[in-house]
Amino acid sequence: MDDAARFQFNKERILALPTPATGTRATYYDTKTTGLQLRVTPAGVKTFSMYRRTKGGGPERVTLGRFPAMTVEQARKAAATVNAEIEHGANPAEVKRTFKAEPTLTEFFAEYGTRHGEKKLSWRDDQQRFRYYLQKPLGDKKLTTITRADVARVVSGAEKAGKAAATVRQIRALASGLFAKAIEWGYLDANPAHGVKVAGRVVTRDRFLQPDELPRFFAALAEEPSIAMRDFILLALLTGARRANVCAMHWREIDLAAGNWRLPVTKNGTPQTVTLCPEAVEILKARQEATAGGFVFPGIGATGHMVEPKKGIIRIMERAGIPYGRNEADGVTLHDLRRTLGSWQARTGASLAVIGKSLNHKSQQATAIYARLDLDPVRAAVNTATAAMLEAGGLKSGADVVQIKKRGTV
Repeated sequence: MDDAARFQFNKERILALPTPATGTRATYYDTKTTGLQLRVTPAGVKTFSMYRRTKGGGPERVTLGRFPAMTVEQARKAAATVNAEIEHGANPAEVKRTFKAEPTLTEFFAEYGTRHGEKKLSWRDDQQRFRYYLQKPLGDKKLTTITRADVARVVSGAEKAGKAAATVRQIRALASGLFAKAIEWGYLDANPAHGVKVAGRVVTRDRFLQPDELPRFFAALAEEPSIAMRDFILLALLTGARRANVCAMHWREIDLAAGNWRLPVTKNGTPQTVTLCPEAVEILKARQEATAGGFVFPGIGATGHMVEPKKGIIRIMERAGIPYGRNEADGVTLHDLRRTLGSWQARTGASLAVIGKSLNHKSQQATAIYARLDLDPVRAAVNTATAAMLEAGGLKSGADVVQIKKRGTV
């Protein structure tokens, strides 16, 4: 070994090192730290590394970092860490090889989609949330390097950007779901999303198309140039079905004679039979005559059916003069068409059980949203109750008390 290649590393000596001839690489050895080397390429790239024999194994090289981004002192500290690991029987090079083979979050998300995500009705929404909220801050990180603090920063960033509490919860839920699968598939031992809190509470939406908005909505819908979009929105409104289900509606699921649409799988994991009103049946009959293939709303993408009708609903709402989107004051969303059916059922006297059945809601809590939409029966009930209390207190006669007919139950 050339004595000139051995010296106590310092910044000035390293900067003055010559570049080797093309096709060769020069190696220099630190006399202060055992095993610490500096390798120089013909292009002038200088890289610190550790070269030591592991216990029970052969010599291994562990790359530490490039000079000058890594200083001499930083290289010595990193080398000391590697030496300590070797003394305890570890093989740092093997650990590093395993780490390099470990997927980043973006790479894992692609695997997640193939093995699990594409089966979910919410997969398109998951992809969008990943791109918007998770990919930039976390996508290039190896799975095992992502910490609870990283996830908390993402959640906090969404909150500071003014995102609704429901949206922030969906972001956290997606992250937690990804890490749960990473644990199941052997990539992780713990879920870094666990324990991350979301500030604020989710405010349940009760927006639906109001009586004075319906004439404008239907007029704008009649002017829609795309027949497919017009039919899609009408069926979404008339059936109260979820967007993903209407997009993927298949002729084999529909019995026009019986007026039924049988969904084998829905978002809440149960099958559902959607009753088709006469107007919905007429729309489907017209589409059956005009479309080919298995899907009611065929598309040119990989799914074979319509995927994202958002532009169409925005176009129609703009023509109708109705604000669109969660970020707009009193804005309407596509999901609010589903809520519109439930609200009008409530207005016309349907019981909560009937509404829940027609919309395939699992919980009374979800269905109960519709019970508060129409204030008129609420007002009448309050007036009757207060009148009865006043009568009991001798402040009002029984003749002034208004009786309300009770709703039936199913």
